Amino acid sequence: QVELVESGGGLVQAGGSLRLSCAASGSFFSTDTMGWYRQAAGKARELVAGISRGGIRNYADSVKGRFTISRDYAKNAVYLQLNSLKPEDTAVYYCNAQIQPEVRLPLRTYWGQGTQVTVSS
Repeated sequence: QVELVESGGGLVQAGGSLRLSCAASGSFFSTDTMGWYRQAAGKARELVAGISRGGIRNYADSVKGRFTISRDYAKNAVYLQLNSLKPEDTAVYYCNAQIQPEVRLPLRTYWGQGTQVTVSS
């Protein structure tokens, strides 16, 4: 069974930094695109950043220049470095990954349990 395990959220003052981590565990064949979404209270979940298997990155306009996504292929992990945090970045951040469970099966979407990021003004 595949599971995404997240860590690294917390409370930080505006202008501060955090680093989120997410690792895929269990038995699977391969990982494809990995990324981070967030959902603020009363709002829809939105894409924050994604990174393809080939290393191509994309970011939401609201976080460009402040957040950096990276991945460790050997560890099947994805990271999100959050710098220059603003109160409007407050949300639950979810790890997302496209994973092929077995060689004969198609890619499936998996989600982490979510980690709270709170930025105080």
